Amino acid sequence: MIRLEDVVVRYPRAASAAVTGVSFVAARGAVTAVVGPNGSGKSTLVGALIGRVRIAAGRVCVDDVDTSDMARDALARRIAVVTQREELAFPLLVSEYVALGRFPHLGIWRAAGETDRRAIIDATQMTAVTSLAERRVDSLSGGEWQRVRFARALAQGGDAIVLDEPTAFLDIAHEMLVFELLHRLARGGQAVLLVSHQLNLVARFADQMVLLDRGRVAASGAPAEVMQAEVLERVYGWPLVVTRDPAVGAPALVPLRR
Repeated sequence: MIRLEDVVVRYPRAASAAVTGVSFVAARGAVTAVVGPNGSGKSTLVGALIGRVRIAAGRVCVDDVDTSDMARDALARRIAVVTQREELAFPLLVSEYVALGRFPHLGIWRAAGETDRRAIIDATQMTAVTSLAERRVDSLSGGEWQRVRFARALAQGGDAIVLDEPTAFLDIAHEMLVFELLHRLARGGQAVLLVSHQLNLVARFADQMVLLDRGRVAASGAPAEVMQAEVLERVYGWPLVVTRDPAVGAPALVPLRR
């Protein structure tokens, strides 16, 4: 569904490339997680996917179509994105903000129909933000705002959803809600691509992990293949052990004290 082919990104005046030769596929029906230390290029890849970051070489494709050849509204109808940061120019009601997710399908002149209203209701229910509908977004806590942004992306729909640190600011219950929901979306046929620092949760839910180190792929594959102590120690520069999650048997990282 989403395919990156030897993607290279260089920022102006940077001493080295932010991303060098990154390739992987985020398939339909699967959760693909991009992980790695701060500054490893994770958010840069999301920016490259949505056209906010210029690609110096390689390409990003959606079903074999280069995203650089797609109109922005056409890309938005296919892929919903939750970026790491977002600042609104003026405050909206939560209900109004979530409804913005339907804009790629409606355009400026077309009024929302029953399909759009159903998508908005379903999205707010799935993310547990229905009770916030009449609140202004600038009155929300960090965790509430994160869930509302997720609701807007779900209302947008499409074949894939891309999320950059979707559980930032969330408590344990809402972290689990998000990951359980992403798992269900993937099992329903969507391609789910997420960036996360939550390695242990990722190992529970992801079908594929891509570990980045200084802009390059250090390891990729199933969580059990990527979550290897010697690999993670080298990439993160910290002593650790990898054990097994007692609840589900997934690999689990335990950092050690020096």
